Amino acid sequence: MRIGIGLPNPVLDVPGRLLVDWARRAEDRGLSSLATIDRFAYPSYDSLTALTAAAAVTERIGLLTNILLEPAYNPALLAKVTASIDQISEGRLTLGLGVGGRPDDYQLAGRPFAGRGARFDADLELLHQAWAGQPVGGSRFPVGPPTARGRIPLVIGGQPELAAPRAVRWGAGFTIGGAPPEMAAGAIQQFKTAWEEAGGGGQPRILALSYFSLGEEHTEESLHNLRTYYGFLGDWAERVATGAPRTPEAVRAQAAAFREAGVDELIFDPTVADLDQVDRLADTVHQD
Repeated sequence: MRIGIGLPNPVLDVPGRLLVDWARRAEDRGLSSLATIDRFAYPSYDSLTALTAAAAVTERIGLLTNILLEPAYNPALLAKVTASIDQISEGRLTLGLGVGGRPDDYQLAGRPFAGRGARFDADLELLHQAWAGQPVGGSRFPVGPPTARGRIPLVIGGQPELAAPRAVRWGAGFTIGGAPPEMAAGAIQQFKTAWEEAGGGGQPRILALSYFSLGEEHTEESLHNLRTYYGFLGDWAERVATGAPRTPEAVRAQAAAFREAGVDELIFDPTVADLDQVDRLADTVHQD
């Protein structure tokens, strides 16, 4: 199982330059991917802007949206921006996509919340046409530069039974956000069953996300960031906040549990905007 790290784009009060330094440090320390979390109705950094900055200062590390609220975007513009990042990074971009469940994100984006699942499916068709260099939406020309691989690899988030047919259609994987390992294991099994029922072959790529902080001095900031970000979930927000591993032993145990659940790549998402978190995670999971 590979270990990646999130960029601190949703952490409160992050200086912009830290995202650049974080990307460089994560690559230097041998972590597998840099990932973002996407929200409109929150003072977070834009996922695609953050990954563009990361692409410009790195050469090898993977770039991942985990996840992007795809139906909240104009699909032609999304095709153009993502193809641009893919070219700038020389083919290191993977898109984790889903529909999300917060109406305020869609309200701010000026896109309807209702019908987002059907739009997602239609948008996936358009995105793949655009990434393949085909004109879309009546344009005489392709909307963006050619992608490095003729497409951009995908992982799909959301309910397993809904994600699986989309994953089969587009040769995508599955990503699980914020669930503890025991819940993730159940979701992975549901996804694989639905994958097979939808005609999928082989073994789909499985990703998962775990929040973390390392260092007792960072605990209160970590708790504050998670409680704020997930405050809309009520009591569940406290479970998310207090459930994040915060010692090297807990991080290693979390990684072992996700490996046992069948995860191919685990993204540890930071809850503290301190560059020492990259080094502490790399030291803990022996990624050098």
